[in-house]
Amino acid sequence: MQTAVNYFAVFGGLNVKLDLTKPLRTLIIRHILDEYYEIHDYIEKKTKNSSLFHKILTGISLGDRRINSAFKRADLDYEEAIDCIDDLEDLQFITEETSMDFLTNQFEENESADKLLFTTPFLRFWFAFVSPLYKGIARENYDECFKKFDNYQAEFMDFIFEQLCHEYIKEIFSDDEIEEIGRYWDDEKREINLLAQTTSGKVIVGLCKYTNSKMKSNEINKLKELCLELELIPDYVVLFSKSGFTNELKSQKNESLRLFTIKSLKALVN
Repeated sequence: MQTAVNYFAVFGGLNVKLDLTKPLRTLIIRHILDEYYEIHDYIEKKTKNSSLFHKILTGISLGDRRINSAFKRADLDYEEAIDCIDDLEDLQFITEETSMDFLTNQFEENESADKLLFTTPFLRFWFAFVSPLYKGIARENYDECFKKFDNYQAEFMDFIFEQLCHEYIKEIFSDDEIEEIGRYWDDEKREINLLAQTTSGKVIVGLCKYTNSKMKSNEINKLKELCLELELIPDYVVLFSKSGFTNELKSQKNESLRLFTIKSLKALVN
């Protein structure tokens, strides 16, 4: 299942048939880098060959995804770039995401910038690792692309895992359907990477970690402390960990504390 997640993070949304027995690097070369001109021409037509659009999309692709910081990464003036966001949404490259502060005591105070999401994982991969390095890729020199991907892969994969966890939560709460799902963040750098509310008003908070170490009890303790700060009372806490959980944390599992590993996400592809 980990292989499937890794491959989805790169190819999700790109209409190609993958041979999952092949290494990820081989498939990136075969289906993306060697097809650079064809994909580039398609994206150029959609973006109307706008260099401003490309700068904004590159700025969004890595980092914390906040509108302000994305523009700074792209070295763009806010007033110049903000008018393009609606256009990029209309073109179905991105969607806008607002912090779910209405579930906390911060809803009248939180003025943190909205965040931006790519509509597909592939578009994020393209504007993070391919489009900015077009000169070398056009010459079939792929070293710089893979070097950058290796440097940012953990951060890149962590967010895709988080997105898949959001989709999985919708599946397991099918009896009391998810009405709202997203994330919380504020200017004090407090973050919850999964926050949801069901039709009946039940509140779900979650933590998603795509790391090589098991999740420990102190991580759920920090999440509970943050909920207290925000005056957020969860009915359910859900934890997702790529590498599983310590025995101490497993012993705390109950109806209101649910633990899931990357294998749980197999339900999304069945």
